Amino acid sequence: MRIIRFSAPEKLGVGTDPLFGVLNDQDAILVLRGDPIYSGIVPAEKSLKLSDVKLLAPVIPRSKVVCIGKNYADHAAEMDSEVPSEPIIFIKPNTSVIGPNEVIIWPRMSERVDYEAELAIVIGRICKEVPASKAKDVIYGYTLANDVTARDLQKKDGQWSRAKGFDTFCPLGPWIETEFIPGNQKITSTLNGEVKQSSMLSEMIFKVPQIIEFVTNVMTLLPGDVILTGTPAGIGPMPSGASITVAIDGLGALTNKVSSRGQ
Repeated sequence: MRIIRFSAPEKLGVGTDPLFGVLNDQDAILVLRGDPIYSGIVPAEKSLKLSDVKLLAPVIPRSKVVCIGKNYADHAAEMDSEVPSEPIIFIKPNTSVIGPNEVIIWPRMSERVDYEAELAIVIGRICKEVPASKAKDVIYGYTLANDVTARDLQKKDGQWSRAKGFDTFCPLGPWIETEFIPGNQKITSTLNGEVKQSSMLSEMIFKVPQIIEFVTNVMTLLPGDVILTGTPAGIGPMPSGASITVAIDGLGALTNKVSSRGQ
């Protein structure tokens, strides 16, 4: 099931506030009442066309975005790092989240802004100390993410909070797929039509169950929290005005543009 969050013109009779829906096929949306992560699938007895609405980030984390660093061996190598013995975690603020086709704002204090294609886990309930064998019980679904990074600031600071925490630095979307099962699906990033990253989810060092177990032994996760699972090799800078697309087989594609520096 594909869950979307969207806004629609008032002329469609649903108001302009963000709404949730189930995307049943390529263009038909069943409008829902409330946030399905909290209230379940409650139809509003109204349907719309996808072509008539604007897609938003499918989830706005009320708490946090937890990220896993260096979770592909080839990416660790390109960062001149060893493969980690346990997951490396850091936090992106929920204010960094934007949706499909929204603009990534290039901050004035950075000279290099990079793309990082990632699989994102959406958490469905409050959870703590979840064993790997029970990880699927706390997952609501999956979506796509771009862990945008001010690479020069990451190197300058020696830690990642500023470099990865700017507003607009966490594009998510285009929807949450509740029936997706991570396996050997291809993950790619495409910059201005040129493929830059191409790998398989099976190449992740720490798989989703291990990630869930590790993170929940550190912190409590809340419904709507998001975990980014790491990026493969091929990261690089996005020039001003660039179009960047993250894609995973079975999850669709997430496209954003980059502003001019300092706008």
